[in-house]
Amino acid sequence: MARPAADARLRRLLALVPWVVARDGPTLEEVCARFGLGSDELVADLDLVFLCGVHPFTPDSLIEVVIADGRVWIRYADYLERPLRLTPEEGLALVAAGAAALAVPGADPQGPLATGLAKLAAVLGVEPGDAVDVELGPAPEGVVEALRGAVAARRQIEIDYYAYGRDERSRRVVDPHTVFAAEGQWYLQAYCHLAENDRRFRIDRIRGLEVLDRPVARVPAESTAPATSVFEPRPGDPRVVLDLEAGARWVAEQYPLEALEELGGGRFRVTLAVSERAWLERLLLRLGPAVTAARGADGVTEGAAARVLARYRRRLASAGT
Repeated sequence: MARPAADARLRRLLALVPWVVARDGPTLEEVCARFGLGSDELVADLDLVFLCGVHPFTPDSLIEVVIADGRVWIRYADYLERPLRLTPEEGLALVAAGAAALAVPGADPQGPLATGLAKLAAVLGVEPGDAVDVELGPAPEGVVEALRGAVAARRQIEIDYYAYGRDERSRRVVDPHTVFAAEGQWYLQAYCHLAENDRRFRIDRIRGLEVLDRPVARVPAESTAPATSVFEPRPGDPRVVLDLEAGARWVAEQYPLEALEELGGGRFRVTLAVSERAWLERLLLRLGPAVTAARGADGVTEGAAARVLARYRRRLASAGT
């Protein structure tokens, strides 16, 4: 299995730490189940947390992690107990980062992080989800458990789902096959009656579900291997070639590539399969000037700019400005 990208691991830690702190000694098994981790992965993450702190990195400025009798305690450094003095810009950035952390599977939507962000957002006069385009936030409480129950009972479910690649929501009936964790996220493997094909759904993008009182219509063959990959391009998907600056190396870590070529001076070229245009629009906007050449993406950046401009115009109109 591919090693998770550094930013995915960081997002997971930002959700894991406050969850453990709020529970004062959960068992290692509880933490593993909550965040979809193996025991070795959890210990490695906790070893990393133990090294986190601020200058001068004395014991009172480091986060304390204690593992004993199969349980774990995390105590914040003394520095983190002091009140912060933030500018409005710093506060907005903190709300945006916190909203992204709450979208990580396992994050507690009613926990201390969510409560603190709500208070900060209220002071700033914004909604946490408006601070940054972070999809739709965390999945409703209990979704993973409900999906596992439907898989075990072999019952159909109806889901309200946000398709990030197409930037749209839809309701669809699916036959759930398995729930699995990969690359720091939870996924549902299912047969989708709307698409009339097998699909993988990211669970934090399921905004609601109903377990239906009827059995699944399609059952996977016993020989079918459990899902582990989160993206499999279709044969007809277009391929895009991007030349990137050294600072965009995260693209090679986060996304499945069909080719990677070093160009010298830290620059490199990647070939990506693109199933949805909106996904590519977001990627190019995020990369900005780090993209020095793009082939196979004709008109995408112009379309992305138009979509973003239209979104801001709608928000300005709704605000009456």
